Amino acid sequence: MARAMAAQGYADTTIADIVREAAVSRRTFYEHFETKADCLIALYEAASAGALKVLQGSLDPVQDWRVQVERALAAYYTHLATHPALVRTLFVEIGGLGLPGLAARRRVVQAMADFIVCASEGAIAPVAAVTIVGGIHELVLMAVEQGRIGQLPDLVPATAALVRAMAAMPQGGDANAGLPRGRSAPPDARPRGR
Repeated sequence: MARAMAAQGYADTTIADIVREAAVSRRTFYEHFETKADCLIALYEAASAGALKVLQGSLDPVQDWRVQVERALAAYYTHLATHPALVRTLFVEIGGLGLPGLAARRRVVQAMADFIVCASEGAIAPVAAVTIVGGIHELVLMAVEQGRIGQLPDLVPATAALVRAMAAMPQGGDANAGLPRGRSAPPDARPRGR
């Protein structure tokens, strides 16, 4: 689906285009997905999981997280910059899927935020982590709109400063303050190393 969408965009991509690019039958497609939108959501979640693995792999669990912020952000932005057509399609098209797309985006944002909380050893509160992820997401969207996906690594200094500023904010007594009801802070766990 990624190649088909990169060539002509989500709206103009048909199931026939997807199965042709994937070299599978329609039957195989429908064994995995009910709709084209389901396929896009699966692609979005898989690509996002790949980006999260890049972040996880960029950290050395032996070193203090504060000295690794730039390295992690550079790894993430460089990963995105090497896939401009996919980034353009996924960051823009997922929003056009309505509530299912929004739910997928929320799951991805939460997974990234959970990673930040854990990687910072709790120094960054859950709400602050969601704020960081949302800010980075908006910066990536701006780069998409401006045709500057290749320059995403230039955002490292500004976003590293944001991460450090959020870590310096007092958290108060409740790590879950400000989270929607039913959501709790992730368990205290260290990120996976290499």
